[in-house]
Amino acid sequence: MWIPAVCCRSLATERNFIQRKTSANAAVFAGGGEEIYHAPEWTRCGKSAVRRFLKDFVTYAEGSVLTEFGNTRVLVTASLDRKVPHFLKGRGEGWVTAEYGMLPRATHTRNFREAARGKQSGRTLEIQRLIGRSLRAVVDRAALGERTITVDCDVLQADGGTRTASITGGYVALALAIKKLMQEGELERNPIHGQVAGVSVGIYKGQPILDLDYDEDSEAETDMNVVMNEAGGFIEIQGTAEGHAFQRGELENLLDLAEEGIRQLVEKQAEVLGVDGRTEPVGPRQ
Repeated sequence: MWIPAVCCRSLATERNFIQRKTSANAAVFAGGGEEIYHAPEWTRCGKSAVRRFLKDFVTYAEGSVLTEFGNTRVLVTASLDRKVPHFLKGRGEGWVTAEYGMLPRATHTRNFREAARGKQSGRTLEIQRLIGRSLRAVVDRAALGERTITVDCDVLQADGGTRTASITGGYVALALAIKKLMQEGELERNPIHGQVAGVSVGIYKGQPILDLDYDEDSEAETDMNVVMNEAGGFIEIQGTAEGHAFQRGELENLLDLAEEGIRQLVEKQAEVLGVDGRTEPVGPRQ
């Protein structure tokens, strides 16, 4: 079983934040001069895939991050609305929901805009529901009060794993939004009581691998999306076989691989958010 390995630079070096005091012209890349965290490179199958979060990437959203998983890039924003859906009115609880979309040329060939067609595809609806469910799993909705936070996930470039990148980056954007609301006095306590991240795993040419790219996903014998919290609890598992069934032992190997990948992602989320003491920590359930 392949296990992700840190290479090229030491983990201690990678845990240092790279401070960029940017000019106005460079601010769009560097997220307005905020801290940028470059996650370690994970090697597999002769390739390396860089994971990084560029927080505060846009100006107006309460929270935002550009999430890069290899060649997949997803811009995620979290926006506050001081009302809730009709089914929650008067209950004193908030809501976290998600929307997902892809730019027409995020893929190898241009796709039609769903807005131009006037209808979202079944795939889009499935993915945004998955993102919303995953994020709500770590939110105390009573502490959020009657507010809605919408997490928008816009895929700029797709090379596999867009939904898991959206979940992982979605948590970062949500946490940044909550931090801002607490600093402004909008919230009395932190409604986030954990972390959430997701990875894709699969069996490709007989080998279990982490974070399938587009080519691997299209030829994989088995592919699976796994979402977990920071305590190692499972939030969602979606797995299918193509061509032939997978065995229980193979399933366990894939889950072990996903757990290791998510463990590393959770560490990087915590570091970029400053949960190690640089900023307001993620709060426990109260």
